[in-house]
Amino acid sequence: MLVLDRKAGSRAHRSFLDLPEYLNPGDVMVVNDTRVLPARLIGRKQSGGKVEVLLLRKREGVGEERHSQEWECLAQASGRLRDRTRVFFEEAVEGELRGRTREGLWSLTLGGPQGGDLDLSLRRIGFAPLPPYIHRNGDRAMRAKDRESYQTVYAQREGAIAAPTAGLHFTGEILEEIRGKGVQVVSLTLHVGMGTFLPVKSEEVEEHRLAAEYFDLSDRTAETINQCRKAGGRVWAVGTTVTRALESSADESGKVHAREGQTGLFILPGHRFRAVDALVTNFHLPRSTLLMLVAAFAGRERILSAYEEAVQQGYRFYSYGDAMLIL
Repeated sequence: MLVLDRKAGSRAHRSFLDLPEYLNPGDVMVVNDTRVLPARLIGRKQSGGKVEVLLLRKREGVGEERHSQEWECLAQASGRLRDRTRVFFEEAVEGELRGRTREGLWSLTLGGPQGGDLDLSLRRIGFAPLPPYIHRNGDRAMRAKDRESYQTVYAQREGAIAAPTAGLHFTGEILEEIRGKGVQVVSLTLHVGMGTFLPVKSEEVEEHRLAAEYFDLSDRTAETINQCRKAGGRVWAVGTTVTRALESSADESGKVHAREGQTGLFILPGHRFRAVDALVTNFHLPRSTLLMLVAAFAGRERILSAYEEAVQQGYRFYSYGDAMLIL
């Protein structure tokens, strides 16, 4: 774990097991309790060609029967996909691609056997949407294990298509040690979607539009955070998703309000942080909205210098990489 102190400009190389040393009694740590959907499906066209589908958004109020659903998804195949292409999955689950949305996603109608429960079938046949550089991606023998291991230890509310990866460093033992120091650990939900990891392609980064993602910040979490700040404690965000949810819910004075809805907040250098004092995160890729967020939090030059040192020291990047603590 690389520790960056924003005020002193200093850096230290520690183990993630040392994280509790940096917390003080009265601090609050906020985690994202989203749970990853087994959103990756592998099927076949009538011709026998392989089709891979990544379920993104379920259309509520459509296909209310237990054996029928409508989704927006990404889809790819060995050949060109056409409107009305039928796809056949395991457990007699069938799908039909029905045109594109304005965002360029496929509309997918899914159906299962009469009398069956489609949600249960999808949970059994779906793969965890692991990062593509993990080469066992699609290995059926590892399917059930991956569905559980690609989760944080505090995952509760299903709905994400990727894990909030800063949280993957935590174990139950580390959380208990943190609580033992007089630190409250509270949760919010932000379902990680396409917006979190799509690269910025606009020449002017300000023109990039972050796809909105669902989040829910409860009364209890908001009250705990506000009491902490009033008493002089620090608010720790575990991950960029927590940071975006908190900053989307804070007013000009820094008070956090309970809120449920969508956020497309794109945090760039120059953003005035109102709700977050410390950030636990990973190392992010160039031209990603995540890198721009941490650059806004710590300062662009400090982040670039820290990243250069991390490369020299052999830190691992990507979703399963090493941790960074910014104070």
